[in-house]
Amino acid sequence: MTGLQTPSAVSPATNGNRNEETDPMSRFYAEVSSIQDGLSEFGSNVSRIGELHSRSLNSTDDIANRRTSAELEELVGKTRSLSNDLKDRIQSLTQYPVPRPQDARIRNNQIGLLRSKFVEILQNYQQVERDYRARYKQRVERQFKIVKPDATPAEVDAVVNNTEGGGDQIFAQALSNSTRYGESRAAYREVQDRHQDILKIERTLEELAQMFNDMSVLVQQQDESINAIDTTAAEVEENTKKGLEQTEKAVVHARRARRMRWICAIIVFICLAVVGIVVGVVVSNNVKNSHNS
Repeated sequence: MTGLQTPSAVSPATNGNRNEETDPMSRFYAEVSSIQDGLSEFGSNVSRIGELHSRSLNSTDDIANRRTSAELEELVGKTRSLSNDLKDRIQSLTQYPVPRPQDARIRNNQIGLLRSKFVEILQNYQQVERDYRARYKQRVERQFKIVKPDATPAEVDAVVNNTEGGGDQIFAQALSNSTRYGESRAAYREVQDRHQDILKIERTLEELAQMFNDMSVLVQQQDESINAIDTTAAEVEENTKKGLEQTEKAVVHARRARRMRWICAIIVFICLAVVGIVVGVVVSNNVKNSHNS
């Protein structure tokens, strides 16, 4: 399985109202960091479950097997709760407010990375459970052939898959005819004890398949949301661009109007000066003429 990029490009969030005031995305970053920690725990749990499955298959000690089974059941329960919680939290990230268009893109990228990592761990978990189921069925086949070496393929298939309890009946009948009673009885008891384990595996695989379906629906919903956000962001960017263009035009018009006012003022000043000079000359000539007469 190929490893996907871990969502690491997240700004560190610090506590306190001051940081939230300076960066409105701080709560989002803090939640992303917390989910990353949860994904790390999820991955570790899956690895541990695989180890416990191997231990269970390889051990012949009844007491040790019971301890392993109890630890495995507890860990599977915790992992189930953790995976459901992570799924819901990743989806909830889409509800975080984004004050700026670029924040919407950051949010969507981070959600995509977290979702990819979550799906990667789910796939790994499925593979762990499938591997255990296959190895378990191989072991049951070997145990049955201890009881009935000449078993037909149909009988082996019925015992391995144990459809509607038919495998137990075939196994019990073979046990009554076996000449290796002690060894056959131990094999039958082990198969019966492990049958509940395989039922739990089937349940886990069904839950994982359902979670994949849920994630597919969430991905589709998120893609629709991303498209809407991208459209809105593009509209905002276009409107902002147009607004800046209008502002630039208004500034140009204002500068032209201011220049025209100055030109008009200068023209008026020149006209007044000319009128003043003309009036002065006329008045001066009149005064001289009245003195001469």
